[in-house]
Amino acid sequence: MTAWHTAYAWLPGGLARDVTLVAKGGRFTEINVRHTSGDLCPPEGATPLPGITFPGFANAHSHAFHRALRGHTQHERGSFWTWRNALYALAGRLDPDRYLALARATYAEMALAGVTTVGEFHYLHHGPGGQRYDEPNAMGEALIEAADDAGIRITLLDACYLAGGLAAGGHLPLEGVQQRFGDGHVDGWAGRFASLRSSESVRIGAAIHSVRAVPSEALAVVAEVAGEQPLHVHLSEQPAENEACMGVYGISPTALLHAEGVLGASTTAVHATHVNASDIATLGGTGTVVCICPTTERDLGDGIGPARALADAGSPLCLGSDQHAIIDLLEEARALEMNDRLASLERGRFGVAELVDALSAGGQSSLGWDDAGVLAVGARADLVAVRLDSTRTAGAAPDQALLAAGAADVDTVVVDGRTVVSGGHHLLGDVGAMLSAAIEPLWTEQ
Repeated sequence: MTAWHTAYAWLPGGLARDVTLVAKGGRFTEINVRHTSGDLCPPEGATPLPGITFPGFANAHSHAFHRALRGHTQHERGSFWTWRNALYALAGRLDPDRYLALARATYAEMALAGVTTVGEFHYLHHGPGGQRYDEPNAMGEALIEAADDAGIRITLLDACYLAGGLAAGGHLPLEGVQQRFGDGHVDGWAGRFASLRSSESVRIGAAIHSVRAVPSEALAVVAEVAGEQPLHVHLSEQPAENEACMGVYGISPTALLHAEGVLGASTTAVHATHVNASDIATLGGTGTVVCICPTTERDLGDGIGPARALADAGSPLCLGSDQHAIIDLLEEARALEMNDRLASLERGRFGVAELVDALSAGGQSSLGWDDAGVLAVGARADLVAVRLDSTRTAGAAPDQALLAAGAADVDTVVVDGRTVVSGGHHLLGDVGAMLSAAIEPLWTEQ
């Protein structure tokens, strides 16, 4: 049995003061709140937690290998499409061993930012030229091993990627590095997908890369194979995707996914930046989750999506750091609110409780971890303690600290009852050195 004591904790009913949390076997067994005023009263033997304690954060959308692009794509004007050229070049340099080292360091950086579960949208499947490794899921298994090493849970969202794009004449063949992403046919993807296995710290889900990369006749197949497992899909990140889909299919990407039976409560649409009123109604009406990735969407110049309208229509929201221009889930939550302020010219678009839910329970659920993301008896014993005495948070009201804090203020992270981060330090040691060792050879050994 392990116990922690915190001055403030974000419980299902909101902020509470003088809280003791007790866990056994990786789950909370007691949550005790002192209901009298006065000095804090930590019980004997309880580990003190600084500041305010939140449920474990979920990074619902990650491409781990994109972390190596940080600081290498800011030298010229361009767009999402020119940035993608650097992505392809990087993808060509990775093998399972290099990917393991990079992902391990990336996931450790996530843990330092309060992430207890990552949703890894995985499409870098094969070797050069599309040649399968002896173990067909060697790259995916490297990601699973990396998350275990870093001390966080993972939902591996194995992506079907069959086409090189969508143009006026239809879908294009895979070319160059794209061949590493594809399985030739949807049945080839399904066969490889079937060999992936869940465990106590691993969930398996499916992904449709996009309507650009998966022809319409394969969409329903992926959804059927996914079944009740999480299913994620990039949706309307760029206007060009909408235009191409309209040109070939005569309907929007959202309408196409809906027509093929892809949308629903177990599906998460990532980005949904350029959706129209009809799309919003469809997504909300089907209960499709929407994952917003604000720091990536601003880094790539994607635009500001209609997050408030999507939530109001019925789509639960969650958050992801996507291409990892930064890894700071508190900033993602703050940007969800701030971006909507920019678009609407109004403040207070999302309440703090909504932001906490997007950070924690909403993201955990979208990844198949319905028993995580909340500080409650029976839930997985995940917690994130955020300091209230840093240069960023000092003086902030505890119930608004989320809008002041950043990843650097995360002090303690516990995953399934195990302390992964303590005093702002990860159990693996110097994460910056790990990142440098993994990333620098990818740019110097070409």
